Amino acid sequence: MIGDFQIVVEFFEALTEFDRAVGDRVRREGCRHCGGPLHRGDFERKPRFALLGVETESLDTRFSLCCGRDGCRRRTTPPSLRFLGRRVYVGAVVILASVVALTELAATAARRATGVPARTLGRWGGWWRGPFVVMPVFKELSGLVVPAVERDRLPASLLEKMVVPFPASLQKMLGALAPITTASCPDGSRFVRGCM
Repeated sequence: MIGDFQIVVEFFEALTEFDRAVGDRVRREGCRHCGGPLHRGDFERKPRFALLGVETESLDTRFSLCCGRDGCRRRTTPPSLRFLGRRVYVGAVVILASVVALTELAATAARRATGVPARTLGRWGGWWRGPFVVMPVFKELSGLVVPAVERDRLPASLLEKMVVPFPASLQKMLGALAPITTASCPDGSRFVRGCM
């Protein structure tokens, strides 16, 4: 069990380093509104991990940037592999718990298996098979995998299509989803691709 815990910790540390690299690339390009310099303006997060049970300090901070030019001062939050938008659970938990919920017939069994409330799992399932399938990132991912992704089995069918073994497939999927983790950096996929 200790070895498994260490693998999980190393996985999240790798995601943190990736997020840091993406943030540095965004910072070097400057403010997209006025071209001014971007400075670190991180903010605290209190993410939930469900049954993963790993809590590292590297996940307590969401990297963010703030324009240093007077009159602008706009915030830019780079894409993230650790956080899936504003959800309180870390992105890996959203994906893995959603996959487990697909295999469990009863909501209480899914809750016991994941540590995520059944209503939350249901909401995530609706998101994967509803709003997610009309997003540009889903269309891009669907075009890259053959055979086609089974929409009624999302996110499991997408995770299965990744051509690398687990946990690298989870990291690859988080990288593909990173552009939807922020609205203030609309060309986020360009920064993510440059760091992968």
